[in-house]
Parts: sequence; structure tokens; C-alpha cells
Amino acid sequence: MPLSPPAEREPLHTRHVECRGYRRADGLWDVEGHMTDVKAYAFENEHRGRIEPGIPLHDMRLRLTLDDRFTILEVEAATDAAPYGVCGSIAPAFQRLVGLRVKAGFTRQVKERLGGVHGCTHLVELLGPMATTAFQTIYPVLTRERAAAEGKTATSGPPSPPSAGDRPPPLLNSCHAFASDGEIARRLWTAFYTGDRDAD
Repeated sequence: MPLSPPAEREPLHTRHVECRGYRRADGLWDVEGHMTDVKAYAFENEHRGRIEPGIPLHDMRLRLTLDDRFTILEVEAATDAAPYGVCGSIAPAFQRLVGLRVKAGFTRQVKERLGGVHGCTHLVELLGPMATTAFQTIYPVLTRERAAAEGKTATSGPPSPPSAGDRPPPLLNSCHAFASDGEIARRLWTAFYTGDRDAD
């Protein structure tokens, strides 16, 4: 369902975020994020001079390389455009992400390493949709492959973890749909379901 028709208005600013997930030939995974901020009007910038409409004020990229357990093995950060010349110099700090796993608590761990003056606000914000893209990229493929190895057909819908064992699935309690007492947890992750088992 679309939003309701807006009031009469003038476009001023567009933030574009694009994230893409890839499987590499070596079996690892790349997730790339790209964000731009563009104004609909010209303005003066102390570092760059006059910035014309449609020219990005921010143009920044991140690449995370992960393994099947969502552990970050490599990071690359780049700033192609920013309001200050010093902005791009923070890129090496993003190596602090190496070794982190994209799972519950990831955002908190990122802020511990790259919050405030230790990082770039925009690149840190980009890691949120990139983490979601990692799940959307990796889980469905591993779920299909696991099902094929077991001689089963993978079903559509939310992917279950490739190997939960006695650990709760990483998606459990990550949002409203995956609440441990909800219908999806009851169907997919019975061992970790916390709702009323006599409800049906």
C-alpha cells in the first residue's frame, strides 16, 4: 500500500543507499554498500567551493568480506566525496571491524569501535543495511544447499539458520516477526519457542 498523496512540496535532499551481496569464487561473501547525499540546489562548501545540484555532498562506499558464519574477514572503506578534506582519512579505522560477527549485538559492537570521533557517521550508518544485506545474501543460499544435501526442497519464506545446534538462531528476537513467542518461531525454531505451546 503506497503512502498517501503528499502536500505540495519542493524537493531538497536525496540520500541514496544501495547494498549488494555477492558470492565469491573462493567461497567467501562480499557485501558492498554505497551511499550518496545530493541536494536539489547549489550551495557553497568551504572545502570544495560551489556544489551544483545533483553533485554528491557525500559519496561513500564500504565492502565487507564474510565467511559462512558471518565473520568479517576483510574491510575496505572509501570516501569519494565529502564536505571536508579530512573525512576520507578515517577509512583505515574501519579495519576494527575485522573479526566481528554480523549477529545480535553487531550495532553495539560497531559503535564501541567506531562511534563518535573514532569513525565516520555516514559509513557507520551504512553498516546497518549492509548487515541486513548479509543475511539476505548468505542465509538463503546456505539454506538451499543444506536442504539439497539432505535431499529436501528448500521452502520459501524466512530462512532458518544453516546450523543452529543448541544455540538460538541469530534471527530470533531480531524483529517483531521473529519474536521468540511468535508464530514464525513456533514453526521454524520449535526448540527456542517461548510462547504458549497449547495455543493451538
